[in-house]
Amino acid sequence: MSNSSDRLGQLLVIAGVTLFALLAGWLLFVEFAADLADLLGILLVLLLGAAAVRFASGLAASQFPTYNVAEVGVEGPITRDGGGSNPVPTGPVGATADEIAEQIDNADEDPAVDALLVKLNTPGGEVVPSEDIRNAAESFDGPTIAYATDVCASGGYWIAAGCDEIWAREPSVVGSIGVIGSRPNVADLADRLGVSYEQFTAGEYKDAGTPLKEIEEDEREYLQGIIDGLYDRFVDRVAEGRALEESEIRDTEARIYLGDEAAEMGLVDEIGSREDVTDRLEDELGEEVSVREFEPQRGPLARVGMGARAVAYAFGAGIASRVDADGLGFQFRA
Repeated sequence: MSNSSDRLGQLLVIAGVTLFALLAGWLLFVEFAADLADLLGILLVLLLGAAAVRFASGLAASQFPTYNVAEVGVEGPITRDGGGSNPVPTGPVGATADEIAEQIDNADEDPAVDALLVKLNTPGGEVVPSEDIRNAAESFDGPTIAYATDVCASGGYWIAAGCDEIWAREPSVVGSIGVIGSRPNVADLADRLGVSYEQFTAGEYKDAGTPLKEIEEDEREYLQGIIDGLYDRFVDRVAEGRALEESEIRDTEARIYLGDEAAEMGLVDEIGSREDVTDRLEDELGEEVSVREFEPQRGPLARVGMGARAVAYAFGAGIASRVDADGLGFQFRA
């Protein structure tokens, strides 16, 4: 069904439901009301009409959708909680990985959606949440295009490599195919402050990476082994998605590239604008494209919480450092 006929169907549904509600309201609240209730009846008719318009709009949108492409955005650092576990976030507050994956699943289940556009503007983030979003995109039943706007690095590229095509702008920053593990070392500071570290653990490496003590060489090798394993996984996932040799990916040495250079290397398929991407989707689908953005629906309390964290970030960025749930201070990021 064409977009024009869908729009006409929406208008007919809205008009029909609204007229029916107004007629029913007039009969119930005005025609059969006592004289003293006429004014109140008219008000109730208007309120009922407004409610009917709202209900009919939702009904019409579901019965006569005017979109056939879903857009899901991945913006800011990729985290499990959207940056919300810290009292003072150290990065912009965005949608959580679970919310993003859920929106991709919702788009896949929507019968009106024929293709998926994943908009990426992210420096990367946590490894497993990046993998979860990629898995959702790979599972989508239809064409998928990743579109890099400003930055598509590290975990963002992990996601993009799972889509059928990757598009970018010429000045987009793309790549950083690598993994980093970090820990603060405050052992010297603790000594100067007279703070001592006492270990109560079961398992030799349970407290590996604890910032209050100097790291031992065997602990360093242990943690580096985890980093190497995650890097091997990253390389394998990119090679799988981009049909590149693993040696080509390792040769990038986790560098970042501008979009046109990334295209020459095969990390990006095409260079173009958002309009070029929609034109490509029209060619793929064989019909006019209309895009609907799928976003997480949050309640009032959740929106207030996200807003508060955004304000906290604006005032406190760079002050606090992220510490993982065990308090070990060691964090893996792609």
